[in-house]
Parts: sequence; C-alpha cells; structure tokens
Amino acid sequence: MSAPSEFTESGNPVYRHKPREKPFEMAFGEAGHIKLLEQHYEKHLGKVDWVFHELVSDLVHIDIHIIAPGPDRNFYTLLTTGMSARSMKTPEGAEDYSYGELMLCLPPDWPLKQEDFKNEKNYWPVRLLKVLARMPHEYDTWLSFAHTIPNGDPAEPYAPGTKFCCAMLAAPLTAKQEFWEFKVTPEMTIHIYSVLPLYQEEADLKLKMGAKEIFDRFDKQKFTELVIMGRKNVAKKLFGIF
Repeated sequence: MSAPSEFTESGNPVYRHKPREKPFEMAFGEAGHIKLLEQHYEKHLGKVDWVFHELVSDLVHIDIHIIAPGPDRNFYTLLTTGMSARSMKTPEGAEDYSYGELMLCLPPDWPLKQEDFKNEKNYWPVRLLKVLARMPHEYDTWLSFAHTIPNGDPAEPYAPGTKFCCAMLAAPLTAKQEFWEFKVTPEMTIHIYSVLPLYQEEADLKLKMGAKEIFDRFDKQKFTELVIMGRKNVAKKLFGIF
C-alpha cells in the first residue's frame, strides 16, 4: 500500500483506490476458522440462528451470521466471517490491526428472508457488509477504527428510500468491550468493527473536523450500529441545512 498523498482538513490520510487489476480468485471458507469466530460471537452475543452462505467467493469467502432478536438484544445482529481469512495490508506500525471482521444491527421488523433480498431496500445492509469485508483484499489496503468509506465517488445512496451513502467503522457499541477483540494466536488478533451508515453531511463533518466530532454527536443522540432508517442527521446544523 503506497503512502497517501492527500489529507482531509482534520489531517487524516485519504486513500483513493484505482480500479481493481487482480483477476478473480476462487475462495473457500476454512471451517475451523469460521467455527472459532462463531463461538466468539455466540459467547458474547447469543446463539447464531442462521447463516447466509456465499455461493461463489472471490479472494475471501464472506458469510453473514445472523443472531435473531432476543430479550437482551431486541434487534438482529449481522456479523461477517471471512474477512480475517487473509491479513490486510496495513501501514508500518499498524501490523496489530491486520485482521478484522464486521458487524451491524437491524431493527426486529427488518425483512431478512431470502425472497426479501430481491428488493435492494432490504438487502443493502448485507451487501454493505460483504463489500466492505472484501474491499481490503481487492485493493491491497486496510480497514480499521474510524475509517470512512463512501459508496462510490461521488457517493450515492445504498438503496432507494435511504440517504445513507457512506460508512464509518467504529467500536461495537451494542456489545461489551471483551467482544471487540478475539485473540486466535499470539500472532493473530481479530478486531471486530461495527459499521455505521452515514449521510453525506456526516461524512463531510468527519473529514472536516475528525472522527471525535462525529462520535461525540452520535453519543449525544445515543446512536449505535443499530440502523435506524430516517434517523436524525447529526451534521445538518453544521452545514446549514435546517
């Protein structure tokens, strides 16, 4: 991964990825690795009720494990396995963050049956997890805490009916801290990041003022990785949209 030549107003590096050049490479999930991750998920969050298995995988095999709503977590929890099957290409000094997996949460009435996924309004959170989980391996880059990824350039909404068009990685706020890292071996620690869908103004705020500003505003509103369609845009006042 080459050193960035562009920086945001807040001083953070900007990585722009060229169109992918590497060819398709069939990937298969490693059962032992998947099982270890699933055990970690179930230990901290509850039983995995079902898995959306990827039928044809490129570079890494990304499955989505789903924990149904329960008394303690009244929402769906979606978690990836497969992103950590390969190490990410981290910059010097960040080698401890070479392995990651992703999660987000959906309301208990979110349509999650296979036939529901024919409608992108229902499928986009699953697609987002899969795209982000594969992205570091496609472009020889890395994803970590507070990284922001737009849906294209310029960013476009993930689906009809939503203005979410960017995503930021954060700590899993709906889970206890011992869930956030999973030490597989002394040399391999998997970091689990939540995915926060953002409006364009929120992504602009983060680029302009840094991650702390957006996290503080989310904390004030008690927003987490639970996707709330039509939620308040925490950056609107800053950009004079009211």
